[in-house]
Order: sequence, then C-alpha cells, then structure tokens
Amino acid sequence: MNKLINNTIVLVLCFVGALGFSQQKKWTLLECVNYALENNISIQQSELDVQQNELNKKDAIGNFLPTMNANGNHSWNIGLNQNITTGLLENLTTQFTSFGLSSNVDIYNGLRNINQLHRSNLAILASQYQLADMKDDISLFVANAFLQILFNKEQLKIQQAQYEITNQDLIRTQELVDEGVLPRGDALELKATLASQVQQIVNTENALLLSKISLAQTLRIDDYENFDTMDVEYEVPLTNILDESPEAIIEKAKENRYDLKIADANVKLAEYDLKLAKGNLQPSVTGFYRYNTRASYSDRVLGVEATPDGTNSPIGFVEGTGETVLAPNFNTTRIIGGPDALFNQFSLNDGHNFGISLNIPILNGFSAKNNVQRNSINLKRSKNQYEQAKLDLETEVYQAMNDAKGALKTYEAAIKTEEARKEAFSYAKERYNIGLANSFEFSQSQARYEQALSEVIRAKYDYIFKLKVLEFYFGIPITDLSQN
Repeated sequence: MNKLINNTIVLVLCFVGALGFSQQKKWTLLECVNYALENNISIQQSELDVQQNELNKKDAIGNFLPTMNANGNHSWNIGLNQNITTGLLENLTTQFTSFGLSSNVDIYNGLRNINQLHRSNLAILASQYQLADMKDDISLFVANAFLQILFNKEQLKIQQAQYEITNQDLIRTQELVDEGVLPRGDALELKATLASQVQQIVNTENALLLSKISLAQTLRIDDYENFDTMDVEYEVPLTNILDESPEAIIEKAKENRYDLKIADANVKLAEYDLKLAKGNLQPSVTGFYRYNTRASYSDRVLGVEATPDGTNSPIGFVEGTGETVLAPNFNTTRIIGGPDALFNQFSLNDGHNFGISLNIPILNGFSAKNNVQRNSINLKRSKNQYEQAKLDLETEVYQAMNDAKGALKTYEAAIKTEEARKEAFSYAKERYNIGLANSFEFSQSQARYEQALSEVIRAKYDYIFKLKVLEFYFGIPITDLSQN
C-alpha cells in the first residue's frame, strides 16, 4: 500500500514538473520561424497550390493516352408491337440489349498536349517559387515580431530599474523632509515622477503582452498567457554588408529573391498560353475505333416448324425458358429460341468501325482568333510585370541600404545622447544630494536620461532588423544570429 502511495506521489510530481516545464517553454527566433513555416495558414494555402499544379501535370500526361469507354443499354417495349419474327402486330413485351466500346487517340492537335505538359511543369515551378517567397515573407514578419518583444522586454527592464532608483530617492528625500532639511515640495515632485514611471511601466507591460499575442497568433498558438520568447539580449551583429555596393547586393538578390523568379515564370507561362491558343487554329487529326453489338427478343416469339405435309406452320414458345406452346392441329413441335439464340444475336449483330477524323477550324465566331490576341496581350503584360519586378527589386535594395545606414547613424547618435544624458543625470544627482538642485531639476534630468536609454534600445533593434533585411537580399538567412 505504501509502495502504491509512493508511486502515485512520484507520478503526480512528474506530471506537475512536466506541466511546469511546458508552461516555462521559451521560444528562440529559429524555433519561432520554423514553427510558423509549418503552421501558418498562408503557407499551407501555397502548399495546396503546389499539390494542385502537380495534379494538373498528371492531367497533361494523361492527354497523351488514348481514351476508352464502354457503354451498354437495355430497354423494354410493352404493348402493341410488331412481332420480330412474323411481322404481325401483337400485345407483347419486346426487350432490346446493346453493348459498345469506343476509343480515341490524338494524332495531331496543334502540339497542344506537348505545350500543356511544358506549361504544367512551369506552373509547378512557379507555385514552388510562390511558396518559397511566402516563407521568406513570414520569416521576416516573425523576426520583426520577435525583435519587438525583445525591445519591449529591455524597455521594461530599464523602466523598472529607474523606478527602483526613484523609489529609493523618494525614501531618502522623505526622511530629509521629515527632518526639515528639505522642503515638502521635493518629496511631492518625486512622488509625481514615481507615479509617471508606474504609468510607463504599465504601458510597456501592455505593449509587451500585445507583441507576444501578435507573434503567437502568427504561429497559431492559442495559449497566449504562457507564450514567451527566450530572454536573450541581442547585440548589434558584426557584418560587412554595409561595405557592399548596391549593385553587388542587387545581383545577389536576383539570384536569391523569388519575386523576380515568379515574374519570370509568369512570362514563360504566358508564352505557353499563347502557344496553346495558337494550337486551336490548327487542324487536328484523331484516330478512332468503335465496336457495337445488339440483340432483341420478346416474351412470345413465333418460330417456324415443318408440318407433315411439307408446309411451314407457326408454333409458339416462351423466349429464354425453353417452354413450347403447341399450335392447334399440329402433331410435332420444336423449341425455337432460348439463351443460345440470344447470344447468337450478339455474335451476328456485332460490328467494328475505325478510322481517322480530320477537324479543320474554319469559323468559330472569332473565339479562337480572339483568344490568341487575348493571350498575346497577357504575354506583353507579363513581360511588363517582369521589368517592373526588376525595377522594384532595385528600389527595395537601395531603400534597404539607405534604411540600414540611416538606422546605424540613429543608433550611434542615440548612444552619444545616452552617454551625455547619463553624465548630466549623475551631475544632477550629485547637486541634488548636496542641496544645490531641487527635486524638479533632478526629476527632469532623470526623465531625459530614461528617454535616452529607451531611444538606444529602440534604435538598436531597429538597426538590427534593417541590417537583417539588407542581409536577406544578399542571401543570408533571417535567422542567422549568433544567439540562436
């Protein structure tokens, strides 16, 4: 019994430990990107496009194969009908059965099958490019959201540290006020500063929560409360990307970016669409083969039997059963019909038909000709879009280069400002401690120093992200950070 209790306690502790571990899971940038690539809805939609185009390729391959179809028909004709043996009108049920087989094969159709196969291969490649481009966009978005969380975390740490400093100053000032050394207004000023810092902390905590929710939603994670990222302080990476010329980055981007590859694939797809449209203007040659057979019978078929005097007289029988109906005034009977007669009809009535058919388009309401012109226009549009994509890529690279250089200058200026504000704050604190500055001057200096610290953090992460964007055009993965 004690052993059972001990085992139960161990299991409970293991469960609680595992639960605590799962709740303490903190995600790295690489883990976030990989998880997003596996679970993002837009990426899953692009993957379905790839699968759809692969099925279209199977259809294109199937166009080279002959078509073959079988058909069958069975019908009943009830009422006054002509007897199929005697030719007389009688009330009876006549059944008709027919079977057939048909096959067609394209011999020449304006090379449409070949062009359709080439187009389907291109469509698969284009959809793969689209999928890869979607993954790049998601990776950039996740990296930006991840860095935003880190920025909010560092911002919160600074504000909390400054809050502690202000709180200690307030305690010391309040003691001096109580002793009559300092005026009561100094303590009130510090209390106001402390309340303002509390408000800033609350705002930053809200911003941090919202940034976590934004990233979690991108990853399709529902447990917002327990979602968190790794507490790693990313430093500005060492890189030579800013030493590269825009032209060199553009050439690299042409090799690595999928926007240009997608535009180029669309041009080639439009070219094949034009070839397919022109193929509809050409004659087509098709080979065909047909096989058909039929049989008909009624529930009462009159046969012919020789009488003793040598004349032919009718007798009746029930088809398919072998039952003989004796005609009046005759001495002998013979079974006519039955299953053998039915199958004999299929054998005697079958036929084969094969040959070659030629179809020459002459007049079709200008639809084929208009379709050619329509696809010619689409081809020109695709070429224009390709040229525009090249211009857009050049613009994006130059913009990314300027953004990164501008962010570097902003970051360097923020560091210098923070250093100056730090010295000013230290000087103001010394003056305040010896009574040469009042609490208002001290609080203003502290607020400016806090703002400088926040600006350094903001400029740092902005510079890191813009560096990564520029490196991204150069072919360096967005997750290539030393702290991963």
